[in-house]
Amino acid sequence: MTPPNLPLLNSARESIDCAAAANGGECVLVGAGPGDPELLTLKAVKAIARATVLLVDDLVNQAVLDYASPTARIVHVGKRGGCKSTPQAFIERLMIQEAQAGEVVVRLKGGDPAIFGRLGEELEHVHAAGVRVSVVNGISSGVMAATAMACPLTHRDHAHGVLLLTGHAAPGQQELDWAQIAQLAHAQRLTLVIYMGVKGAAGIQAGLLQGLPQHTPVALVQSASLPTQRRIMTDLRGLVETIAAEQVQSPAIILVGDVLKASLVLQQYGDGHDTTHHYRSAEPILRNQAIG
Repeated sequence: MTPPNLPLLNSARESIDCAAAANGGECVLVGAGPGDPELLTLKAVKAIARATVLLVDDLVNQAVLDYASPTARIVHVGKRGGCKSTPQAFIERLMIQEAQAGEVVVRLKGGDPAIFGRLGEELEHVHAAGVRVSVVNGISSGVMAATAMACPLTHRDHAHGVLLLTGHAAPGQQELDWAQIAQLAHAQRLTLVIYMGVKGAAGIQAGLLQGLPQHTPVALVQSASLPTQRRIMTDLRGLVETIAAEQVQSPAIILVGDVLKASLVLQQYGDGHDTTHHYRSAEPILRNQAIG
């Protein structure tokens, strides 16, 4: 069987557009993945190609828009933690307004819309307005960060599960109880995948040290999957010091847990227990390259 390719997908665009127009407008919430356009799913490429309006988040790689129709209207609706962003209510109103006018609206988000992507809010409001809505998942940056470190998130010898956590509480909400999370992770052998945690790293570190050993391996992955990707290995005791020394900036994922002992990057550079010798890896060794 001939594998699908972009010309085949593009040739189907016209018939898909006609079907959508005949049935009225719709909204599709699409995950654009962690950055590398090659990590888009085929379903995401199809959705982007048939969109007549695309509402695009800041963290979406602009190369992803190469798959959009030349006639599509592209609206950038910036969303990045700690920065000036387009109000969520405005984005939702725009999604509904355009779909009710008969447009095929693609809400394009970095990573996966179901993981810290406001999927719940947008699904609820669009559905309540009577607009047809669907979801196309993408690869989350947390999963990609583990891949960048050449390690799994679960491992029968090191980690029996995973917790996906935000390091940045919404305005007016209480921060997570990191001490309690650490105790659970230690008792149940869980990997912690922390999104948006760089700014609040001091509080995260202080809490986690109340339940996890100070030599627990930690990896920082900035701009996962992109040519600018950085992978930095340390331990829990050295987390804040490493972020400052290496000038780690968002978007970055913090991975915490013994599962990192299975990382090929860790095995290449050492065990990371001596936090006076932090290191970062060189060029991404996993981009388009098999491990073996």
